[in-house]
Amino acid sequence: MATLKCPAHAPPPSEDAEQLRKAFEGLSSSLSNFNPFSDHFRLVIDTESYGKQMLPFAGWGTNEQMIIDILAYRNAAQRISIRKAYSEAYGEDLLKALEKELTRDFERVVLLFTLDPAERDAHLVNEATKKASSSSWIIMEVACARSSKELHAAKKYYHARYKKSLEEDVAHHTSGDYRKLLVPLVSAFRYEGDEVNLSLAKSEAKILREKISTKHYNDEEVIRILSTRSRAQLNATFNQYNSSIGNAINKDLKPESKDEYLKLMRDVIKCLTTPEDYFEKVLRQAINRIGSDDTAIIRVVATRAEVDMVRIKEAYQRRNSVPLEKAIAGDTSGDYKRMLLALIGAGDV
Repeated sequence: MATLKCPAHAPPPSEDAEQLRKAFEGLSSSLSNFNPFSDHFRLVIDTESYGKQMLPFAGWGTNEQMIIDILAYRNAAQRISIRKAYSEAYGEDLLKALEKELTRDFERVVLLFTLDPAERDAHLVNEATKKASSSSWIIMEVACARSSKELHAAKKYYHARYKKSLEEDVAHHTSGDYRKLLVPLVSAFRYEGDEVNLSLAKSEAKILREKISTKHYNDEEVIRILSTRSRAQLNATFNQYNSSIGNAINKDLKPESKDEYLKLMRDVIKCLTTPEDYFEKVLRQAINRIGSDDTAIIRVVATRAEVDMVRIKEAYQRRNSVPLEKAIAGDTSGDYKRMLLALIGAGDV
């Protein structure tokens, strides 16, 4: 249920790499044969970012729209091939070239999306371990919203890139209940099939009910269930929990007082069972806050465009009665807005 739109017959990677190089060279390349003393010495440029103004063409700018037209419409395998072709042709990593040419939120979303998914997840976790405890949610997303194969690939890349294990860094940079929950989650390798053991679901629903009713939220049995069972098995367990006491488990994990650990645990459950609802909430909170949280918007769009953004958009529409495209268009601008809208399959709004 991806929103990424790739052309049926994409150009070869070498051609995309060449076009990106031209985009970096901007107007100075395309107009290099003009006579600087002719009537064309000054060119009228009309863009959203700069407004209508007279600018000398020599050495001016980067063709951001060309970058969007290529990178926002290529899948992960194609982007890897483009990076390889660019490096072979120009002796430079495409990511380094993008860093030099782009700025601010537009740069961040282009760079994050261009990364290979495993490389991207490793980068996100590594950055999260350097920040405050609120970044525990980023670690949780990588652990719970990826398949076992994807999580394993991220951990393999992390080991190669940072010369230590992802689990090691998570354990080192977290503490207390956060560490107790997050380390098993990032260490998991869940069964991905649909088979369910109903008897097990009933017995583990009983364990969860007992531990939650006595407020033993960080009990090893609770964490064992959340960090080892398949998504299908967890859904069966939570259904049994609901049937036995008439309350959804997340409702029973909502204390009267603010408790960040319980908030994280509720989001673990939501991310494992209905990731589209979890990511809808992240986007809603990021867009609706005073001064939007662009880091969160970029992370969700870049990581879910090739996965389940169709479902996330549907969840956003149901929850907010506003299309996600309209919400993003009203909260962003310029090339940054165009890149986000392209990734969620909207185009200009």
